[in-house]
Amino acid sequence: MHWLRSIEATAPTYPAVWLVATPQRPRNLTERSTLRRETARAILARQLGRPAAEIAIAHDSAGRPLLATARETDLQISLATRADVVAIALAQAPVGVDVERVDPAGVIPREALHRDEWRMLEESEPSLRALAFARLWAAKEAYVKALGTGFVRPPESFAILLISPERFRVHDPLRGMADGALVTIENGGQEILAAAAIVLDGA
Repeated sequence: MHWLRSIEATAPTYPAVWLVATPQRPRNLTERSTLRRETARAILARQLGRPAAEIAIAHDSAGRPLLATARETDLQISLATRADVVAIALAQAPVGVDVERVDPAGVIPREALHRDEWRMLEESEPSLRALAFARLWAAKEAYVKALGTGFVRPPESFAILLISPERFRVHDPLRGMADGALVTIENGGQEILAAAAIVLDGA
């Protein structure tokens, strides 16, 4: 997995994820969607060597984004926005990406977690629990995006294991195991974000 931080960066191979900080702070779902699509088109234009006007992003019936440009139909895309960061993932198989803010004062929703996840969080160092939960939830979001279900698939129906600060594993009784990648974004000490991405073969 290539992690890139600039809108002008190009990936040598796939899968790749761009985590781009922008000066914008979208206030609602419409603004977030517009920011994601504009950022994605700029990245894709550079990555594919095409004019931005030729880059078309559509959605399937479940709302999953699709790269609709005819010559790149083998590429799959996933989008996310959190705070001022836009995440764009590209792969040659179903892919999901998500970004979550670390909130030390946040309440962890036990009912939305698999029992193994809750146990893992309870056993974690209290000072690191908010970061662990942000990584866990970003991984869950990325996984259901790659599946194409969103949280129509109940989040407690599968478990995320945080293997390291850079890797996670999904234990899904319906699909078996799959591994994904993690990265932590620190914004000058003011805010910490956790990003996760996963590619599913044969999804």
